[in-house]
Amino acid sequence: MPLLEVDFARNPHPVDMIENVANANDWAFERTGDDEISISVAGHWTDYHVSFSWMEDFEALHLACAFDIKVPETREVEVMRLLSIINEQMLFGHFDLWEQEGAIMFRQALLLSGGAEPTNQQVETLLTSALEACECYFQAFQFVVWSGTSAHDALAAVLFETQGNA
Repeated sequence: MPLLEVDFARNPHPVDMIENVANANDWAFERTGDDEISISVAGHWTDYHVSFSWMEDFEALHLACAFDIKVPETREVEVMRLLSIINEQMLFGHFDLWEQEGAIMFRQALLLSGGAEPTNQQVETLLTSALEACECYFQAFQFVVWSGTSAHDALAAVLFETQGNA
């Protein structure tokens, strides 16, 4: 229960800011309502399906970024192990397994309590950090799901530092 209830009018709507960023980057998007927008973004490894939702009750702009990997039931435990290891390393946001769909997604939120308005830079940083996290770990998820690799081995295969110059 909030200590003080104040109704702030938001102008522009936080999802309008997302639409502006999508337009500026020539990304395909669909506005499914006043409080939601879906964007398709081509990544290096796969295409990402990004959904932004304005959650009025929490005054938060929620981002969910999914990619096309279906987790079979036989690999769920190892994927959960990988999610746990990856999420330990995350400073912002986290990966989830949506069991109903067998889909992996990255989720994060921007809190805008007290009537705060998002800036273009905040919105771009929110989206960029989500896409960078997905690009960084996508192959590890592929290794676990498609080739039966363990979570630790998959992560070691994608997180390595090169030394020297070619």
